[in-house]
Amino acid sequence: MVTLAYAYKGRDLAGKVVKGKVEAPTESAVAQRLRVMGVSPISIKETAAGTGLNMEINLSAFEKGVKSKDLAIVSRQMATMISAGLSLLRTLTIITEQTENKKLAKIFDMVRSDVESGSSLSDAMAKHPDDFPPLMINLIRAGETGGFLEKSLESVANNFEAEVKLTGRIKAALTYPVVVLIIAVIAVAAMLIFIVPVFETMFKQLGATLPLPTQFLVVLSHGMVYIGPIVVVGGVAFSLWWKKNKNQDRVRKFVDPLRLKMPVFGPLLKKVAVARLTRNLATMMGAGVPILRSLEIVGSTSGNWVIEQALVKVGDSVRQGKTIAEPLAQESVFPSMVTQMISVGEDSGALETMLYKVSDFYDQEVESMTEQLTALIEPLMIAVIGVLVGGMIVALYMPIFDIYNHIK
Repeated sequence: MVTLAYAYKGRDLAGKVVKGKVEAPTESAVAQRLRVMGVSPISIKETAAGTGLNMEINLSAFEKGVKSKDLAIVSRQMATMISAGLSLLRTLTIITEQTENKKLAKIFDMVRSDVESGSSLSDAMAKHPDDFPPLMINLIRAGETGGFLEKSLESVANNFEAEVKLTGRIKAALTYPVVVLIIAVIAVAAMLIFIVPVFETMFKQLGATLPLPTQFLVVLSHGMVYIGPIVVVGGVAFSLWWKKNKNQDRVRKFVDPLRLKMPVFGPLLKKVAVARLTRNLATMMGAGVPILRSLEIVGSTSGNWVIEQALVKVGDSVRQGKTIAEPLAQESVFPSMVTQMISVGEDSGALETMLYKVSDFYDQEVESMTEQLTALIEPLMIAVIGVLVGGMIVALYMPIFDIYNHIK
């Protein structure tokens, strides 16, 4: 069905005159949508879709994406409004109007149109898989089926809020060393490009014999003319390649195990993975999503190939009538405490509770470990910068000391 653009004028529930534009197949569909929005139409006129100065400029490439924080806020707002008695269409209309993220607002406007046409909320969201993760869609679908949509939305909000908090801790631990490393690289490059050539010219005029460390700096300075552009072009090319291929199985199969084996950061990533896995699985089970479907979704959203493959084995075990803990115990990424608690939860019929306890424990572990890493990395990075810059300064002044000794 062809949609047309309509300009409308009406009064809202407070009696205030409002104006705007909507797209709909007919004028009566516009009037129906306005009534759902709580607006009494005064006039509805068809308008051009956009020509000349009225044409909408597509800046979607520059719009910020949909993040977990945005989804957490929206889910919490929707749960509050639905539990307060607002209709789903009215809730989606309010979300569309007040969401600050422009991309998310456009998506919810399309979701609202689909719901208005008769689709369920989960089916409408499933049309946007790049923006709404499977975990969110399936939790909402379970809530729609069981008649507890607001509780499902609360579960979604709680899950994403915990995810945002966990991600924030990781970023806090990594921000300082990354910034310091960038500053160190810039400082070294600046010395090689601008300072070393000045000293080289001075040494040539004085006829000084350059010691080996100074010669190395001079050669490196000359090479920066070629090394710099190669590094920049290589970095950009790798970034583009990584963005395109990072989700392919052949890349993840090689990279993800290495991430978990990294010194210092490997154990941290393991704790993050366990916290995310147990929390997501507990949330799915609490919402009434079937266990096999829960394991499939949690595996695909784990963010690590090793864990995803482990959950494939768990799914096979459950299909055969076996336990969840048994295949997990065979994977080194899961500590024995985790598998033991899951085993106890299965035996006692309190698996969901045990999973939440494990996720809370590892959330605290991640927080503690990030604080320790931050405290450890700060002096190490300062020492690294001191060695680099100080070593370069000493190498530059060594010929001057030799010249002074010859003069004496």
